Amino acid sequence: MLKRFFLVLFTLMMSIVVMLVAAKNSPGEHVISFDEPIILMISMGIVVCLFIPPLVMSFFGNFVVRIISGVYQCFIVFTFIGLIPIGFFIPSGFLTILVAIAGTLVSIASVVGTLFIGKNKEAKL
Repeated sequence: MLKRFFLVLFTLMMSIVVMLVAAKNSPGEHVISFDEPIILMISMGIVVCLFIPPLVMSFFGNFVVRIISGVYQCFIVFTFIGLIPIGFFIPSGFLTILVAIAGTLVSIASVVGTLFIGKNKEAKL
C-alpha cells in the first residue's frame, strides 16, 4: 500500500517539476511562467487536484480499484510522452525533454507498481 502511494506521490512531484521547468523556459506570453506566479500556482493546484483520485485509490488493495487507478495513471503517462516532442519546439528545451523522459519512466513504474505490487498471494500448503 505505501509503495503504491509513494510511487504516485513521486509521479506528482515529477509533474510539478516539469511544470516548473516549463515555466522557466516559457517561449511566449500565453503559457505559464514565473512572470505570473498566481497563474502558476493555480496550474499547480489543478495538477494536485488531478492526482487526488490515484492517491486515494493507492490505499485500496482491491483488484478493480487497482485497475481503475492504473488506467487513470496511463493518461498521466500519455501526458508525459506528449510533452517530449513539445520540448523540441521550446528554445533551449533540452531540460524539459529530460524531465519529461524522467517523468515518463516514473509514471510507467507507478502504473506497473499499482497493478502488480500488493497482489494477494495464495497460501502454500
